[in-house]
Amino acid sequence: MLTLEPGLYIKIVEFDKAPPPYPLQSGFNEHTAYRVLGMFNASESSEALLILSNDRDEIWFISNRHVHTVVLLPGSATFRLPLATIGAED
Repeated sequence: MLTLEPGLYIKIVEFDKAPPPYPLQSGFNEHTAYRVLGMFNASESSEALLILSNDRDEIWFISNRHVHTVVLLPGSATFRLPLATIGAED
C-alpha cells in the first residue's frame, strides 16, 4: 500500500540520468511548486512516478528522480503555486 501526504507540493529539479519524460521539456518549469495528485509504482524498483498537472493543464507521470519536496499544504486544492510566494525559490 502506498499513501501520500495530502497537499504535498514538489519542485522540478530535472536529473539528466533519470528516465524520460523530462519535465522541463514537457510543460513544467523550475519556478513553480506542483501539487502531487498521486503516485504510481509498477515495479519492485525504487522508481516511482508522480502524477502531476503541468502548466498546460495536462496530466503527466514524472519520475520521482526529477523532483524535490517543497511544502505540505493539506487544505490546498491548487494544482500549482509560484515558488516565490511560498519562500521556496532557490
